[in-house]
Amino acid sequence: MSDLPETAPPLALPDPPAGVDGSSTTPETVDNVAVARLYGEPLFTLPQDLYIPPDALEVFLEAFQGPLDLLLYLIRKQNFNILDIPLAEVTRQYLSYVEQIRRHNLELASEYLLMAAMLIEIKSRMLLPPKKSDDGAEPEDPRAELVRRLLEYEQMKQAAMRLDQLPVLGRDFLRAQIHIEQSLAPRLPEVSVDDLRAAWADLMRRAKLHQHHKISREQLSVREYMSHLLRRLQGQKFVEFEDLFELDRGPQVLVVSFIAMLELSRERLVEITQAEAFAPIYVRLTYEAVARA
Repeated sequence: MSDLPETAPPLALPDPPAGVDGSSTTPETVDNVAVARLYGEPLFTLPQDLYIPPDALEVFLEAFQGPLDLLLYLIRKQNFNILDIPLAEVTRQYLSYVEQIRRHNLELASEYLLMAAMLIEIKSRMLLPPKKSDDGAEPEDPRAELVRRLLEYEQMKQAAMRLDQLPVLGRDFLRAQIHIEQSLAPRLPEVSVDDLRAAWADLMRRAKLHQHHKISREQLSVREYMSHLLRRLQGQKFVEFEDLFELDRGPQVLVVSFIAMLELSRERLVEITQAEAFAPIYVRLTYEAVARA
């Protein structure tokens, strides 16, 4: 049939044009450009004994997705009633298409041949007298199963087409991206317990380097060092954590000073802060402490 998609016949390269005396007019070189390459080596002339098989260059256009697609195309193309398929005409057209693809691609034609055998079987069953069932009911139309498969396939094909028509991100539209700069007051990160412990461990390590071999007993008061720290912070905006400790007075004084700082922080008289992660730790008086002073 002229309506059916056909496979293109095998293509062959044309012979080089001949001159008046029958000799080839193909130039050996065209501006020193090779006419072909064989295993990476340039060829400046075509071999005289070049043989191109008939199926060397072939273009095959597979217009259908399978046997059901072809059968549905034949039925809808000629406006046949899918519930009353004229199997003789449809089978003839179907076999004509299968014969075309069988000559070029036998492996692809195997799927279509199976459907052709089913059509022939259904047609033969329709030619035989109907066999009544045991309960006396009307026998089922041999085309019923084929019609059911065709209707289901058509529904799935139409659903796939509707899905393909929906807009797809990256194909039909792009997601809008807008960068908005907000001028917010910087929020300083809170000093975690681990940061405070690491700073304290570093102080203890440095204090051991200033130990004196002098044994003495000293009465140390936490309250006294609390007052000392408050006086040290008075009038200062920020004081670095390490500057509040006297490393040369030994670990005992450091421990008391640290406890005094923790006590002041618990009473909300001092504030321990940090500009950013892994930055130096600073201590300052709170607004309540300034108000009391």
